Amino acid sequence: MNTAQFLRSVFAFCLVVFCFAACSDDFVNVDSEDQNSENFFNTEEDYQAALIAAYDLLQSSYINVMLGEIASNNTLAGGESAIDVPGIQEIDDMRHTPINRQLQDIWAWMYAGVNRANFIMEFKDNLEFSGKDNVLGQTTFLRAYYYFELVKFFGDVPFAVDQRILFGDEATIERTPIATIYAQIEDDLEFSIANLPVVQDVPGRVTRGAAQALLGRVLLFQNKFSEARVVLDDLIATGTYSLVADFAEIWENEGENGPESVFEIQYTDVEGASFVCLQCSEGNVAVGFNGIRSFSGPLYDSGFSFNVPTQETYDAYEDGDLRRDVGILNIELFAEENAGFNGGAGVSWVEGFEHTGFYNRKYIARQGDSNIGDQNLTNPNNYRAIRYADVLLMAAEAHNRGGGSDVTAQMYLNEVRDRAGLGPVTATGSALTEAIYLERRLELVGEGHHFFDLVRTGRAATEIDGFQTGKHELFPIPAIEIQLAGNRWEQNPGY
Repeated sequence: MNTAQFLRSVFAFCLVVFCFAACSDDFVNVDSEDQNSENFFNTEEDYQAALIAAYDLLQSSYINVMLGEIASNNTLAGGESAIDVPGIQEIDDMRHTPINRQLQDIWAWMYAGVNRANFIMEFKDNLEFSGKDNVLGQTTFLRAYYYFELVKFFGDVPFAVDQRILFGDEATIERTPIATIYAQIEDDLEFSIANLPVVQDVPGRVTRGAAQALLGRVLLFQNKFSEARVVLDDLIATGTYSLVADFAEIWENEGENGPESVFEIQYTDVEGASFVCLQCSEGNVAVGFNGIRSFSGPLYDSGFSFNVPTQETYDAYEDGDLRRDVGILNIELFAEENAGFNGGAGVSWVEGFEHTGFYNRKYIARQGDSNIGDQNLTNPNNYRAIRYADVLLMAAEAHNRGGGSDVTAQMYLNEVRDRAGLGPVTATGSALTEAIYLERRLELVGEGHHFFDLVRTGRAATEIDGFQTGKHELFPIPAIEIQLAGNRWEQNPGY
């Protein structure tokens, strides 16, 4: 018997012994020390822990925000070179394919959020406790938020409600029409509105106003203008939120969770991160990506020079618009203003790929954070996911485009313009529509909304270089997901 035969015989003998022992000995019938997900929800603390886990995936939506700008005509991909994060470069040039890492990430991370919300809802009847309606209201908001991100990017997607999508389900689950998913999103948000308080004890927790605002946005995306108008008017009439007098104040750390904040995704720098697991970062990864490459100067930290605003975006602002230099950092002008820095050495930086001279000032790294781990991945800047200014502009659009009052639309629009130091708009009809579109672009530049605004209003083909009507309204389903589903799903048109 040679060595190989001997080893095979020993292995076979051990396997027989193991099987015999496993069938006869009691020591194998012990409880695992790990918690079983099917028996998890036994206390209020269990529900709260699961809810925190459902919130956690919001932090990974930093890439959604970046691509909402880069895919539009607001910014260019930037970075170090034309091959720096190829997936981002491809989307900027409208040449993305089903094999795109960033789109795979969005799919995986948003579905992780859906699954964590569905986990809670699957076992929602296990236990009664005071405040349970609040927990479930937050949960349905989060599920609606994640599904909304998925349909914005991919259209018809696999769909489950109040049950997790488990390993193996991809063999049977189908892509569900977007209309069905929108109906569930609306139901989830109506439930949230009915069960959430106006104010939560913990900053960043979802409130009734956040659910109303998100519902208004979802209705606007479906051109349900009359319904959106009612929801948004009701929210505005509560007086819960107001515009911050100083636009610049919003974007500093001390301005987080202020009176204009309807919903903010919370970030922190107390825990380091690395490129091994970007979705694990508790910091806002986009902030480091947006930053000035190899920067030396006051106020800001260095970054990777992605997502750089274009000259055309900078020039779109009227003279005297207070938002331009708050939202967009003109690095040459900044260098002139700080020529005395470092004993007269001045400000220095390295020009990255597609350098325009501009940076997304709302979301670039400020000096003063802890710089734990990789400082470019652990910035504590919250993402202002829904601001009151956005609510006012959505309501203005709903009135103007949905048979409401142009006078009311002007009032909402001009409240935003007044804060920007601009005079009132008096136009009506289609001219007012165009004024609202422009105001949304200028008010929300750098916040990830512009690509989707262009698509939902039918303007993308005329505004975005390389945009193909009938194709680029949606992004491709990741090829690996179609393969795992047994190639049963149709790819989105054009891909």
